[in-house]
Amino acid sequence: MSAFLGLEVRDVTKSFQGGTVVDNVSLKVPQGQLVCFLGPSGCGKTTLLRIIAGLESASSGRLFVDGRDVTNVPVEQRNFAMVFQSLALFPHLSVAENIAYSLRLRGMDRASRQARVNELLDLIKLPGIAHQSVEKLSGGQRQRVAIARAIAQEPLLFLLDEPLSALDAKLRDHMQVELRMLQQKLKITTILVTHDQREAMTIADRIVVMANGKIQQVGAPIDVYRNPANRFVASFVGQSNLLDADVLNDTHVRVLGEVLPMSKIPRGISRNARVTVSVRPEDTRIERVDAVDAAGSNGTLPGEVTFVRDLGDLVELRVACQGKELISVGAPGQWPDIRHAERVRVRLPADAATILAS
Repeated sequence: MSAFLGLEVRDVTKSFQGGTVVDNVSLKVPQGQLVCFLGPSGCGKTTLLRIIAGLESASSGRLFVDGRDVTNVPVEQRNFAMVFQSLALFPHLSVAENIAYSLRLRGMDRASRQARVNELLDLIKLPGIAHQSVEKLSGGQRQRVAIARAIAQEPLLFLLDEPLSALDAKLRDHMQVELRMLQQKLKITTILVTHDQREAMTIADRIVVMANGKIQQVGAPIDVYRNPANRFVASFVGQSNLLDADVLNDTHVRVLGEVLPMSKIPRGISRNARVTVSVRPEDTRIERVDAVDAAGSNGTLPGEVTFVRDLGDLVELRVACQGKELISVGAPGQWPDIRHAERVRVRLPADAATILAS
């Protein structure tokens, strides 16, 4: 049986005096992929990254890279590169000296170091700044230099701990694209820690959603978004309308007193079970009362518009349904005349709803 190519985390746990921070985590990161650890502050994602890097030791469990056990390999012998949130550039060194730092420690001769630095500066689209002080660089330039320094040593794994969080929104969006394009070009196995679900959706091959030290779901961004594994994932990854419901049969549930059609209820969920219905705002439809009154509720929820927000390319509506606020977004042409305080009905399309065990 051939060894798995990439990183394998096997049954890793990390406990401190205050409790368990990483709880029996197992994960495979295939060679060449970019994987995002996504979750709220304190969920264990950074601790797990530091264990992988060798900066923290696991209380139990093993780590393998390309089938080789690296659990007890010292950090300096793992050939992993890491970019911290603070970047940790050396302020007293030039751009070239920062990038070449690890190469000098490895004994590379001066001419080869200079050639590698120039190659990397071209790669990060910053040629001609080799002799500048890093303190004179912009935030985006410093970010690129930190990335160049990390990949100079041609690491087996590239680890990033919220590296873009300090940048302004426009620059962060730009750097997300730059980072993804660079990773695809170099084909370095990469793990990025973030609490920003949009960032994870933008650049990852796969997302690892974490909460309370455990993995909640692993999958491609669109799969995690469209088919959340549980209520936490549905609420954390993007917006979602989450409603308590009672299962009536294989195709209907009762929500806020109304009977709504659903696609087939997942296996393992029995009749009369208490579940959660999750529908994304872009799938939630708003209809005028007079459009459905003749047929009664017609599988919709009655409500009143409490807020209308025009975002230019989208319009966001918030509707109060028996004390529960639902959000719907759509193109302006979908409901050009619906106004604040108007009575409406909310339709949750059966094929767009996800049934989650509560």
